[in-house]
Parts: sequence; C-alpha cells; structure tokens
Amino acid sequence: MSNWSRRGLAAAAMGLAAAPAARAQGQWPTRPVRIVVAYAPGGGTDLTARAMAEALTGRLGQSVVVENRPGANGIVGSEAVARSPADGYSFVAVTSTHVMNRYMVPNLPFDPTNDFTPIALLARYPLVLMANVDAPFKDVRSLIAYAKTRPKGEIAHATSDAQSSYAANQFAKVAGIDLTEVPYRGSGAYLGDLTGGHLKLAWGSTATAMPLLPGGKVKVIAVTSPERSSFLPDTPTLVECGLPECLFIGWTGLFGPAKLPHDIAVRLNKACAELSATPAMQARYNSMAVDPAPMDLEALAAVLRDDEARWAKADREGLLPKQ
Repeated sequence: MSNWSRRGLAAAAMGLAAAPAARAQGQWPTRPVRIVVAYAPGGGTDLTARAMAEALTGRLGQSVVVENRPGANGIVGSEAVARSPADGYSFVAVTSTHVMNRYMVPNLPFDPTNDFTPIALLARYPLVLMANVDAPFKDVRSLIAYAKTRPKGEIAHATSDAQSSYAANQFAKVAGIDLTEVPYRGSGAYLGDLTGGHLKLAWGSTATAMPLLPGGKVKVIAVTSPERSSFLPDTPTLVECGLPECLFIGWTGLFGPAKLPHDIAVRLNKACAELSATPAMQARYNSMAVDPAPMDLEALAAVLRDDEARWAKADREGLLPKQ
C-alpha cells in the first residue's frame, strides 16, 4: 500500500474514533438497499461497488443490490438517485467525473453538490501513462525531448474518459509539448491500437495497466499520484519527473440523495470504512489494483471541496473536455 493510502487510513481511523456513535435511523434498513452504478457492468466502478455491496449485505442485515444505469458519463444513474426519496434505500456509485460534470456538461440536470449527500470514498487510484513497447522513448524525459523534435500534433495519446483526458491535457501543457488527443469509448477500445503500434501513448488506470505488464505488452512510463503506486513501485511519478503540477488521484465514491438523515450517512460511512480494512476486502481491492480510501464525513467533504476548486481551475485553463 502506498504512503498516501496509509495516510488516508490513519486519518480515517482518527476520524472514526472521534465521531460519536451513529444512532440508527429507526430500524434502518428494514428492506433491501439499492446501489446504482452509473456506468456499465464490468468496469472498475462496477466491480468496486459490487465488492462493497456484498460486504455491506452481511454488515447491515439486509440485501444490498447493485443496479447498473449507465449513460452520459454517469449522469443517467446519478439523476435517478438525486430524484429518489432520501430514505436510505437508494445510493449511487460514481467516479471523480461526478464533480467534473458541472464544468463539462451544459444544462446538467442536477447539482453535483447540493442534490447529493456524500457517503464514502470506496477506492482511489492514480492514472498511468503507458507507451507502446517500440516507442522511441523509455521515460518521461526522453518522451518530452522526442516530442519537441517532431512536427506539431504528430504524436497521439489515447484517452478513455474525462479523467484521463484531463490528465493528458495537463501533462502536455506542463511539459510544453504538442500531443494529439485521441478519445476512445473506454480503455478496452484503445488497447489493440496501443499494443499494435498504431498509438505511441495512452492513459489508463492501474487496473487497465496491470494486465498488460506480463509479456511486456506496454511500457509503463509514469503515474499521476503524488507518491509511487504500490502496484507499480518501480514506476516514477510525474512529480518525480520534474512536473509537480501533474497530479491526479481518481476515486470511486458513494452518494445518497440530498437531505439524507445524518444518522444513516454516519452509519453507512463507518460501515464502509471498517469493511475496507478487512482482509477479504483488502484482497478484493488488490485484485482490482485500487487502494481503499476510508475517511469520515468531514474528511470526505474536504476532498470534494478540493475537487471543486481543481475542476473550476481546470475549466478556466481549458483542460476539461466539453460534451
């Protein structure tokens, strides 16, 4: 586990110890609880949410069921939960794009802050800059040097979502190089082009990169976390490579509708934090190449405030894709 993850665990432990014991809202839950995954089945958010749903079923004494409602970068599933009763039986699992959508989507049908109750961060993960094995560079320094000798826009880098698009645009700007972004519909769509040599560069999560390492299918160039990932301990961060502004940690989070009773939010937050520390959940997280991210509600609110400031700045700088 990376140092930045250990600090999160320590903060969570302190916050949970300081928090008053949550009083159950009546006998909640008295019937099955629904977690809407705002993305397609089989992706990282879906797998993370299903792992936590299984664990919560045992903890809460009621079934916690997962329902996939993909569409519009998470907007379809999020809107469904925003319009659900605030009774503790409907939640949504989303990624960092939940907050980003405010700046990317005109006429967003909900407010990412005011129409939801933050519950928990389920996992965190950095993004990974990958290169084709035959690319004429081996690290960030040689990549930047190479790009500066090539015609404008000759080098393409693949992205698969708003998070990777932001990281890619930020990298190119800070490094002072011109790259052509090629957006794909999911990381699986670009893997053939990357491994086949049609692309020199691509951005993906640790979960995307890890299966490609055996057999040397790609070169892993750098990660976007402030410290090295425990899954890629030999891979430097972009900060180490002299690009201190190139920081990004993606997350999978759980949210309820606005005005959810505080007792329910506290109880569910505590359950998610405690379950993420169990050996069984640790094994599930490791298999998905993500880190647990337990924290109390106050710490979670601070993360979301930081995200709001980050995406507002990124929007002003033209680093976010528009839909």
